[in-house]
Formats: sequence, structure tokens, C-alpha cells
Amino acid sequence: MSLAAETRRAVDRRPFLRTALRAGVVNYTAAARTLAVDGETDAIATALRRYADELPAYETESREVRVRMESGIGPLEGETDDADTDGAGAGGESDDPLLRVGGTAFGPCDGDRTAIVAAGEVDTAALADVMARLSIADISPTAAGVADGTLVVVVDRLEGANALRTVEDALERVDAERA
Repeated sequence: MSLAAETRRAVDRRPFLRTALRAGVVNYTAAARTLAVDGETDAIATALRRYADELPAYETESREVRVRMESGIGPLEGETDDADTDGAGAGGESDDPLLRVGGTAFGPCDGDRTAIVAAGEVDTAALADVMARLSIADISPTAAGVADGTLVVVVDRLEGANALRTVEDALERVDAERA
């Protein structure tokens, strides 16, 4: 495998570095030192520059989405796997799950969690950006999913307001390449 191909492969294993290359905010020499690629640092840095030139520019797009917060969410008792199994639903009635992950359904039940529900132009790219932003904000969701134009993230009740702002901000600037 050539040095250029090995460098591209190493970058593609680090999505944050690929995004930074697309955004043009990388110190190529410093990045070259961090990659597990056999070769001279200057040669790897040159391969990084060339790869960055080939990548599409980093652009974001805003999504047409309505975001709301719903408190009192928790695991629903008595829900089984053969009920609503599509992963995420719009909810509505008090015993309808907002989200089902594996064998656990989350919905209104006077629980100690909050759901952030985004409806509209949401997809897996939006979910990926939301999860990355929540991680940066040091918010660890209990569960998350997206299906049929609805994205649901379940967080601890005390993190609800911060999670709402973070989700709204993330959906204002979703990575256009993933969309």
C-alpha cells in the first residue's frame, strides 16, 4: 500500500480528523505525527495536504425542524417487543412510547428523564450531529433514535434544558456531506 493510501486510510479511521481536513483547520505536520503510518513526517504531511484538497469543503445546512421537550419520561412498564418496534415514534397518547430501543420502551410515566423530540427534516445524519454535540456538552443520553421524520433523545431530567439548546443548535448546522 502506498504512503498516500495508508495516510488516507488512517485519516478515515478518525472521523474528527477527516472533518477537520474538510474544514481546513489542521496543522498537517502535527496531524502527521499522530497517525500510525510508516514514513517521514513531512511525507505524511504532504499526503494529508493532498487528501484535504480532494475532500469536499466542510459545509453545513439548517434543517426545518420543530423541537420540543417532554418531561416525566421513563421506561414504560408492560411494553413488549411486539408492540411498536420501529425504533422511534411521534408519541401522542400518554401510554404510547416515544422511543423503543431493544426491549425497552420510553414514554410518559412520571419518570425522572426528559425527552427531546425533533420532528421534521431529521435523519441519521442529524442524529449523528446531535449525538456528537451532546457528547461535547458532556450530556450522556439514556437512549436515542430516529425514524420517519422524528428524532428522540432521552436524557436525565436535570440535563433537559441544556440538551434542548444543544439539539436545537446541532440541527441548525448539520454536516451537509452526511445528509
